[in-house]
Amino acid sequence: MAVSSDFDPTISCDRCAAKCCRLEVMLITDTGVPERFIEVDEWGSETMSRLDDGWCAALDRRSMSCSIYLNRPLICREFDMGGPDCQEERLRP
Repeated sequence: MAVSSDFDPTISCDRCAAKCCRLEVMLITDTGVPERFIEVDEWGSETMSRLDDGWCAALDRRSMSCSIYLNRPLICREFDMGGPDCQEERLRP
């Protein structure tokens, strides 16, 4: 698989403040996300629950890593570590 020239190989999730974990995450496929982390809006759309401060409810605050990594939503699986979207989020305050 070819790596995009926009990819930054020096970026690693284990050295990040998990800024992507503040984004709204729509659940469009069933990956086994535990029900306690799912919110349903008035139209029936499912999203990952977020805490009052905006962080994903599945984020382990001690390690700043996903507590449901093996069952994370599809969009989280497709969010490339070090890719353009990742780099953009890391630049946000």
